[in-house]
Amino acid sequence: MADITVDKAVAQDDLVIPLIDFAPFLSGDPAQKKQTAQAVLDGFQNAGFVYLKNHGISPADVSSVFANSARFFARSQEQKDALAWYSPEANRGYSAQGREKVTDLEEAGDVGKLREAVPDLKESLEIGREGEEGMPNMWPPTEGDEDAKVFKEVMQKFHGTCKELHVHLMRAIALGMGIDETWFDGFTDGGDNTLRLLHYPGVPKSVFRRSDGQLQVRAGEHSDYGSATLLFQDARGGLQVRSPKGTFVNATPIPDTIVVNAGDLLARWSNDTIKSTKHRVVEPPPKEEDDGSDTYPPRYSVAYFCNPNFERMIEAIPGTYEETGKKYKGIRSGEYLIKRLTATY
Repeated sequence: MADITVDKAVAQDDLVIPLIDFAPFLSGDPAQKKQTAQAVLDGFQNAGFVYLKNHGISPADVSSVFANSARFFARSQEQKDALAWYSPEANRGYSAQGREKVTDLEEAGDVGKLREAVPDLKESLEIGREGEEGMPNMWPPTEGDEDAKVFKEVMQKFHGTCKELHVHLMRAIALGMGIDETWFDGFTDGGDNTLRLLHYPGVPKSVFRRSDGQLQVRAGEHSDYGSATLLFQDARGGLQVRSPKGTFVNATPIPDTIVVNAGDLLARWSNDTIKSTKHRVVEPPPKEEDDGSDTYPPRYSVAYFCNPNFERMIEAIPGTYEETGKKYKGIRSGEYLIKRLTATY
């Protein structure tokens, strides 16, 4: 079969984010599978980001998740507040606007000062794997509420669907790195991942023009904490990725693709051979159909944060440290993530 071709989803200011057809990895011949895996690894090593198409998750499933997410966020504030996020160990539940501040700062006091000055303009719901003792997901009560029943079913199914893609993604990274394709399987089978539903409410355009000179953002500049993030965007845009020149470049939505970025723990795991690149969500770029109103419409996105099983020790991957030495001490996955989440909230 023919060699694969890799398009460019983003190419600006020395930032090149590839658009990769993932189907050859999922069902191609061995040569195509290897080429696709190498393209994924190259994207993570050079940009920290890739776009995936033909990734195995149907557009209908994604549309259902977005529709159910919008219905959830349309519930009363009282209903949502009753499902509040309750601990960094669990990382489950609802966060109202201003509760979280995503940033690279690791000290809670520093994050608090930044949150007060430039709050993130978003609300979210975190959903973890079901059945973890003492760490329940915060579902809307389902008795007598058909929307709540459907919401729970759709999100539980999607959590499992994304877990499967995480397994395949890590297999691609392993194959690209020249280690056994299943090397990460024992780190991904637990499903210690978080499905995050995000709603950026409509806001007056004047909100983004602050008199104090601070940049008002919908989600602050940060890198993600875990191994990788699967991001499903709506059509509004606003996601920006930091380029090697220090500028922030628009990561424009492409229909039926997933934006995938490496996280801090994968960068650490790879002995910094893979990049965890900073990104943010800002004022969306203007669109031709905008009606000239003074308000930006709501934006929705869905992020699936992939993590190694919480009980596993994370030490440099074979082939990444033999010549340079290990840059980091081993750390348990769950301990690392709890530390980062504790500062964030």
